[in-house]
Amino acid sequence: MNKLAQKHCLPCVPCEGGVPALEKGKIGKLLQELQHEWKVINSHHLEKEFHFKDFKGALAFTNKIGAVAEKEGHHPDILLGWGKVKVTIFTHSINGLTESDFILAAKMEKL
Repeated sequence: MNKLAQKHCLPCVPCEGGVPALEKGKIGKLLQELQHEWKVINSHHLEKEFHFKDFKGALAFTNKIGAVAEKEGHHPDILLGWGKVKVTIFTHSINGLTESDFILAAKMEKL
């Protein structure tokens, strides 16, 4: 099992700001712990598109993401379309990536 998926998003510290965004070296190490389909965009956010056979499957997955996000207190941007769900994750308060973003991504991989 992915070690990141076993962790929990850091409570409120990054959400309140005052925490620096991850540096490129740390981002690269954390990215290696995720499935290869995740992309880091401009050292700012994680992005992945999940594919499904129909809208119903994509919607069900979106709802599962929502449940995990609520439990972790860390919320991604989600774009739902027919047969696809595009997820963008970053810590809004610092406008960059934290470990919590990678933890949330790892939990999505388990869904």
